[in-house]
Amino acid sequence: MNCHKWTIPLVLLALFCLPPLLATSGEAAERPAGGEGKRVVAEVGEDGIQRVEVVGGEYYFEPNHIVVRVNKPVELLVRKSGGFIPHNIIVKAPEAGIDFNVGMEGEFKPIRFTPSKTGEYEMSCDKSFLWFESHREKGMKGIIEVVE
Repeated sequence: MNCHKWTIPLVLLALFCLPPLLATSGEAAERPAGGEGKRVVAEVGEDGIQRVEVVGGEYYFEPNHIVVRVNKPVELLVRKSGGFIPHNIIVKAPEAGIDFNVGMEGEFKPIRFTPSKTGEYEMSCDKSFLWFESHREKGMKGIIEVVE
């Protein structure tokens, strides 16, 4: 029996399957309790800016429902929870003054905008590995709700 004919396929399998499995182990431990995430109303600072901290991890945003007031400046402070899997946070609603696509890293990074229209706008992560489902399809999405 020729064992060498299986060497290349096994190496390729390890290269494609092992990194994502190893990467998830670091993030799973940091996932917030509570399952589905939570709804948060932005706090307004003394400077009049609405602020919310958002953590993205293994297919979640925490919080995943953010409520802000229309025509008031917003600052989202976003960071990745850990691990090797890349994440981003995207909202494409230029008609409402909300339009960004920002990579998430280990340190908090500010995203600033002023929403100009009430409504609900989806935030998501569009990262994916090869042909697998995107992070959005795996549940890494949420809502920015703009109210009066």
